[in-house]
Amino acid sequence: MDQRSMVKNQLHLEKTEATPNERSLKRIAERIKFLNGQEKEIKMDIAVLLKDHPDIMERIKNICTIPGVGELTAVIVLAETNGFELIRNKKQLTGYAGLDVREKQSGTSVKGKPRISRKGNRHLRKSLHLPSLSSVKYNESHKNLCENRCQKRG
Repeated sequence: MDQRSMVKNQLHLEKTEATPNERSLKRIAERIKFLNGQEKEIKMDIAVLLKDHPDIMERIKNICTIPGVGELTAVIVLAETNGFELIRNKKQLTGYAGLDVREKQSGTSVKGKPRISRKGNRHLRKSLHLPSLSSVKYNESHKNLCENRCQKRG
């Protein structure tokens, strides 16, 4: 998906040039078609693997009950956390994903804005980004929680 986004950006760049090269446009379009086909194959491979492991499929269905989380995100989360083998609580999971909040502070006078640490697993953090935005947008309880946090901290 990342490569397809990159190639689509290249296509847009090529189209917006003063004189776009038709052969380049054709090559980029073929590459996008190829990447789409590969994505479909990978998703089919994942579906076949999940049919062979009903216990993992049950975990994925359980994770998909979270609003905004789809099957692909659930598969990525399970793969990156090794099926939550070493994760004991939600604090460990947020730390492993690099979503824990760190405050920048130097002595008593210099205090920076709190931000996420980003020292964890970037693939896990990346896969959870859009589902979290979707959840905040469409789930009322998550929306209220986010608004309350923003009002407290600005």
